[in-house]
Amino acid sequence: MMRLGRKYQHLARPPGCACCIPVPEGIAFKLEDFSRRRFLAGAGAAAIAGIIASPAGAQSAVPKTLFRQVRVFDGKADTLTAAAQVLVEGNRITVVDTTNSDPPTDASVIDCGGRVLMPGLIDAHWHAIYAAVPLNVLMSGDPGIIFATSTAEAGRTLLRGFTTVRDVGGPTFSFRQAIDIGIIEGPRIFPSGAMITTTSGHGDLRMPFEIPRDAGQLSLSERMGAAAIADSIGDLKQRVREQLAQGASQIKLVGSGGVSSPRAPLDVMTFGEADLRAAVEIASDWNTYVTVHAYTAQSVRRSIAAGVTCIEHAHLIDEETARLMAEKKVWLSTQPFLTMADTGSQTGSGAERAQQLFAGTPQLYGFVKRYGIRTAWGSDVLFSPALTDRQSLMLTHLANWYSNAEALRMATSQNAELLALSGARAPYQGKLGVVEKGALADLLVVDGNPLEDIRLLEDPGRNLAVVMKDGRISKNALRT
Repeated sequence: MMRLGRKYQHLARPPGCACCIPVPEGIAFKLEDFSRRRFLAGAGAAAIAGIIASPAGAQSAVPKTLFRQVRVFDGKADTLTAAAQVLVEGNRITVVDTTNSDPPTDASVIDCGGRVLMPGLIDAHWHAIYAAVPLNVLMSGDPGIIFATSTAEAGRTLLRGFTTVRDVGGPTFSFRQAIDIGIIEGPRIFPSGAMITTTSGHGDLRMPFEIPRDAGQLSLSERMGAAAIADSIGDLKQRVREQLAQGASQIKLVGSGGVSSPRAPLDVMTFGEADLRAAVEIASDWNTYVTVHAYTAQSVRRSIAAGVTCIEHAHLIDEETARLMAEKKVWLSTQPFLTMADTGSQTGSGAERAQQLFAGTPQLYGFVKRYGIRTAWGSDVLFSPALTDRQSLMLTHLANWYSNAEALRMATSQNAELLALSGARAPYQGKLGVVEKGALADLLVVDGNPLEDIRLLEDPGRNLAVVMKDGRISKNALRT
């Protein structure tokens, strides 16, 4: 009897997914067949079929990698350890040793020469499919160019040191599987699936000829899995369950307008409190949580009243709302937007809305520091291959309000705490964002000390010497 190797055994039932990968007759796609469930399913099936299976009972040695002569930032402390060595076996950290005892003879050794080893970075607000795809290309609906662009960007994201992202809107279910089984390079993805919104809400990207809706006919963006439009509680419940059925690790709803929304200014409210509460109840039944896109105080307070776990953005809240977030222990996932360079080439009303965010950012972080709001960091890059390179710069913007150690903790262990709220729906089992025994081996070796100069991370091509994800090295500039 033949079986899949250990790396591929999870394909029998992908983590967080209730169904097996479908095996289509071929891998050619027609636009009318393009959907969240079908993209890359054919490619995944072809890849599985091409694997040379090992005989049952065959044992292969677990690969071991030893990082020698490193100073460790463990994702939690304010300082580095003294010279240490870290052993990785398979995809786990098994030893963090400051005594530098004799290494195992069967390990591949990377001599780091006193460089800093730290956890892989986590971006808590990313759009893996849409970050690098210009909006006009996205609206064309051509899946070939969209996913080719996103595939290339996934590899670049990983090489910037971002080993995990929380995707908060987009058709990433099969894309995540393709990364996880090694078809393409990229970070771990905690997928939300389609961003759930209302007619005219942020994320309603329908073309004029698609309005009004024709007898329930889905729009192009809905068929692609970019958005799910719901205007009744019944439809909303269905849309939520559809994302969970496909493997969503958390649910993303829209509570207010947005900067780039063609139809929803920032002050607009979308779902009512009863709607939001219905989504929260379903997510709770699935042992996960709801996060809500909301900029204004009113939309944030409505979301809190409905019992949501996390708010995205919140740049326009007032002090009373900030106190309420802290009191209710609601998570904030936000971005340090400072200038137009952080949001791309917005024009007209989009540029005016962006200016409101820039004005609100310092006040928001002031509230966070004053009231101790539990906060995650994300970059929220959208629709621009030029902006994706600023992902690291968006992280270093945190130095305006935090020490370097605090900023790095937020992008590692603190963001990992937010990811852990997905519970049983998390697609990966194991600790992220830390360097400790038993944690998943997502590691960076930095040429320099980011606790002294966090701006080293702005040039990952030069300053990241090693990038490891899940125990596998994607970059090693220290090979001799």
